[in-house]
Amino acid sequence: MTPVKDTALLDAMAFVWLEADRLDQREFDDWLGMWSADAKYIVPVEPGVTDFEAHLNYAYDDAVMRAKRVERMMGGDSVSASPLARTVRALSRFRLLSDDGVTIELRCMQTLTEYRRERMKSHVADVEFTLVREGAGLKIARKVVRLINADHTLSGISYIL
Repeated sequence: MTPVKDTALLDAMAFVWLEADRLDQREFDDWLGMWSADAKYIVPVEPGVTDFEAHLNYAYDDAVMRAKRVERMMGGDSVSASPLARTVRALSRFRLLSDDGVTIELRCMQTLTEYRRERMKSHVADVEFTLVREGAGLKIARKVVRLINADHTLSGISYIL
């Protein structure tokens, strides 16, 4: 790898670690600010799907839907989010897929552990980020969370993966 790509990988890793920490710390306003205006947050049901609009998804959120998801979680209006789970995310196995100077594509592995109602559960996923350089920083243009068991029954996911 060239030094430019090394810098891009390190910058992208730091950015997605920050995103995970903001979610775990419930810093949702700051998290919402990490997204570009037309970004998509996608959690597909079927493995390997690339045409997300033509397939079933657990989430296919634009900016309005991301804000509504946060509002429902924090407002107590969602039975599945009461009480709100405590979460800890671990990200590893980062791979820089591409960097054209404007857009960075990154894939990593995520283990999300939730604690809610005296029970602990884990969710494991490959996460694909498309990040764009805006101003002096990065923004999320697309985040695809591919749960390894997405095509099986998932119970009570009351938070953002």
